[in-house]
Amino acid sequence: MDFPKNKAKIDPNQGLKGDADRLVSAGRVDDDAAFELKLRPTRLMEFIGQTKAKEQLAIALEAAKSRGEALDHVLLFGPPGLGKTTLATIIANELGVGFQQTSGPALQIQGDLTAILTNVRERQVLFLDEIHRLQPVLEEKLYTALEDYKLDIMIGQGPAARTHVMEIRPFTFVAATTRPGLLSSPLRSRFGILLRLEFYNDDELRFVVERSAEVLNVPIDRDGAAEIAMRSRGTPRIANRLLRRVRDYAQVRAAGKIDRETAQKALEMLEVDAHGFDELDRRLLRTIIEKYDGGPVGLNTLAAALAEEQDALEEVYEPFLIQIGFLDRTPRGRVATRLAYEHLGIEMPRKLSLF
Repeated sequence: MDFPKNKAKIDPNQGLKGDADRLVSAGRVDDDAAFELKLRPTRLMEFIGQTKAKEQLAIALEAAKSRGEALDHVLLFGPPGLGKTTLATIIANELGVGFQQTSGPALQIQGDLTAILTNVRERQVLFLDEIHRLQPVLEEKLYTALEDYKLDIMIGQGPAARTHVMEIRPFTFVAATTRPGLLSSPLRSRFGILLRLEFYNDDELRFVVERSAEVLNVPIDRDGAAEIAMRSRGTPRIANRLLRRVRDYAQVRAAGKIDRETAQKALEMLEVDAHGFDELDRRLLRTIIEKYDGGPVGLNTLAAALAEEQDALEEVYEPFLIQIGFLDRTPRGRVATRLAYEHLGIEMPRKLSLF
């Protein structure tokens, strides 16, 4: 497989080439866009989960509306698939203003950014996804635009070049990133509201599945929705994708209705287990346990054994396994935990069980 070599360019929100084929990938794949648009809530009260972020946002929105001012600039960060783009559209809807969307990789030259900023309307929401992939020279252009609502434009070239300062209407800049650590301090300081989105619990995901099923007019009971939620890796995007596949199975094999038994059979057929692991997750854990006695094993060695790129393992496969306690990163390498042994039905060696 041909993966990018530069870590800074790897973005799980878009999915790597190897990751795009995974049913449990949190990254957006080609057929997700239209489906997500249909299911996307339009108001803050309809948005499920993220209680802390919603509370902060609700207060800021109400205050901005009462003053008749543009909302402070907002930075949304967290793992992919949790609703950053949805929240950006909700902000515009709640404020009753225009919404424009672009992304860091889409802006290649200064003229692209200049054209967007000079055309923003009063209090409009400008949403920039994947801001961590914005070119440094364009990032510097943003500083004065976000802080002073002014834009420095260079006119002419060489000795005759001069700078023209253009006024910009007050607007709300909403940015999203899955990798906040890559943002520079000057850029982070321009945001008045920083909201971290967390993984969802099973109950929240069950509500997501039930709401999506209602929108899609798919009959589903509480247990069926809970079964899908449990295997969705804490991510609404994965929950909705699994719902689509289970819906197809139910239509062909179960008279169209989704209950727990139907959901279990469908997901077993799709090789998504009770923890939301697919075959790639299980292969990674099994390799560490069976070939390297549970670890520690270095990233280079593990990548070679799995015929995967190191960046793909580090950015796509490992985070969820580490988050739920099946894998540890140590200074000496990767180590499979007791949970991994139990899940795969492999007896833990005595020397490891003592720790």
